[in-house]
Amino acid sequence: MPGLLGKKIGMTSVFSADGKNVPCTVIEAGPCVVTQIKSVEKDGYAAVQVGFQDMKEKHTTKPLMGHFKKAGVTPKRHLAEFKDFSEELNLGDTITVELFNDANYVDVIGTSKGKGFQGVVKRHGFGGVGQTTHGQHNRARKPGSIGACSYPAKVFKGMRMGGQLGGDRVTVQNLQVLKVIAEHNLLLIKGSVPGCKGSIVIIEK
Repeated sequence: MPGLLGKKIGMTSVFSADGKNVPCTVIEAGPCVVTQIKSVEKDGYAAVQVGFQDMKEKHTTKPLMGHFKKAGVTPKRHLAEFKDFSEELNLGDTITVELFNDANYVDVIGTSKGKGFQGVVKRHGFGGVGQTTHGQHNRARKPGSIGACSYPAKVFKGMRMGGQLGGDRVTVQNLQVLKVIAEHNLLLIKGSVPGCKGSIVIIEK
């Protein structure tokens, strides 16, 4: 699907047509520059690679520097590929937030907030005290028994246990577009956008 790279700015609220105060997330979407056109003949699939946010030449590797010079654009910090753009694009073309002028809903891909190593109550919603399960006795937030009997005499893969929570690539679908502010490259979206303030997200039509 066609889309853009953007940066999560923060949250605000806007008033809807019927006077309701609607909370929303502000995303700086683009402008993105076309850095490569991929074709079925050469690459095996058709796609458009875009770059977002300028980067200094001294911080760019030589292979990437050659890649950007071939496209005739300045070095970019973030790259992503999108398919099925309706219009024909060329190297160096700029795609702005106006891409979403006619979009009512978008999908947003980002990296969720990392919460470190967490126990089963926070990570999987186990009951804890008052809803003791899995053979608990007097341990408030512990997982309790995880095995079966002498058969199968092992712990099954995928058992819900404590571990790393967050920091994963997350796709949230069908988020409502409330407003497009083209002059400031801003997109106002209603719903849960993954990631923390300042994180990079991919917005797809």
